[in-house]
Amino acid sequence: MPIDAGSLHFLVGPGIALLAIALIGLFLRWAFESDSSSSRPRPREELLTPVATLTRRESALALRAVLSDAGIRSTIREPAAHRADVLVFPEDLDRARALALSFGGR
Repeated sequence: MPIDAGSLHFLVGPGIALLAIALIGLFLRWAFESDSSSSRPRPREELLTPVATLTRRESALALRAVLSDAGIRSTIREPAAHRADVLVFPEDLDRARALALSFGGR
């Protein structure tokens, strides 16, 4: 025996579907929202520290090779044209500065 849903019975199916989509959307928004603890800045000791700023990328690569030979991990950042920063981890900063001062590739 069919159940009479009234004169708007054709809206029951789409209404349930829209409600289900809305609930899924709310769940996904909750599940994938950014965590406020991950958006705060990291402590200073976890960041790379600039050890030298050079005018040419080739010089920065040469300094990076010198640091690598000494067992110091480093990377290069190019924040502007004709400028290359060599960055190292804070625990290697003193040794890297000593090598950068003796480096003549500027």
